[in-house]
Amino acid sequence: MKFLDLAKVYIRSGSGGNGCVSFRREKFVEFGGPDGGDGGKGGSVWAEAVDGLNTLIDFRYQQHFFAQNGRGGMGRQMTGADGDDIVLRVPVGTEIIDEDEETLIADLTEVGQRVCLAKGGNGGWGNLRFKSATNRAPANANPGQEGIERTIWLRLKLIADAGLLGLPNAGKSTFLAAVSNARPKIADYPFTTLHPNLGVVGVDGKEFVMADIPGLIEGASEGRGLGDLFLGHVERCSVLLHLVDGTSSTIAKDYKTIIAELEAYSPDLAAKPRITCLNKIDALDAKTLSSRKRSLEKACGGEVMLLSGAAKKGVTEVLRALWGEIARNRRTDASEETTSWQP
Repeated sequence: MKFLDLAKVYIRSGSGGNGCVSFRREKFVEFGGPDGGDGGKGGSVWAEAVDGLNTLIDFRYQQHFFAQNGRGGMGRQMTGADGDDIVLRVPVGTEIIDEDEETLIADLTEVGQRVCLAKGGNGGWGNLRFKSATNRAPANANPGQEGIERTIWLRLKLIADAGLLGLPNAGKSTFLAAVSNARPKIADYPFTTLHPNLGVVGVDGKEFVMADIPGLIEGASEGRGLGDLFLGHVERCSVLLHLVDGTSSTIAKDYKTIIAELEAYSPDLAAKPRITCLNKIDALDAKTLSSRKRSLEKACGGEVMLLSGAAKKGVTEVLRALWGEIARNRRTDASEETTSWQP
């Protein structure tokens, strides 16, 4: 299935049915009078987060969604049928944005979460509603209310606990394949991943979701390369795993390039907990490894872990460090929810 994380959608709720002008006419019945029924309500347009989806590809082939109009009222005080609602089923983590591409309408982060995007029009009143002591035979009725037509954007931000960051060919896909059942493309020639990959990772009996984000390049936050298209996916992560290619001769520059792009894209993203790893250590001799580790520690100003996704060296230690940050974040979220709830 092709990955798609942005889609433009046109929606319209149903119009309400018109009210009916009708008078009672029955043989052998002495008194008649108005008996026109109301029009039915138009259908609404809803968005619902469902399980089992991780792409917006369905909205590439269908962009227009129109709810059903309400039926008009009829005589004998019969109300018209309501129009059927229409539901846009989207993956968990989908943001719904207004046509200006800035105003956030809703953020669906849990399975079953629903939001009304366009409410259906009310049905018009029939002439029975206008009967009064001074107007015993009203001959007027209301038209149904028009539906709402609007354009919205759907933007998917994957729900993952940990996100992999790094330059192209830093070994992110190899690491994800080594620790999960995900099967991203891996080859012995330079290339970059074209879309995010998700994998469920387990360590010490605990499981969490890891996302492999396409490699960033200098200027990604300004639109260069693919990275700026996918940086939004790591905004929901609890911790970032920054992989630096140990075979590169510009270790410090590689590290600073990624950090600069994170800061340019979002200060909140740059402030997330981050674990820095020197990858591909199986391709380095002891002297080179020691030198490049010191260079990276100086650049990041903190601890650097050693890793080889291909040889599976240091993998368990890195996963434990990731889980520690994830568990800490979950405890913080649970504490905030408890504090904000007042009996």
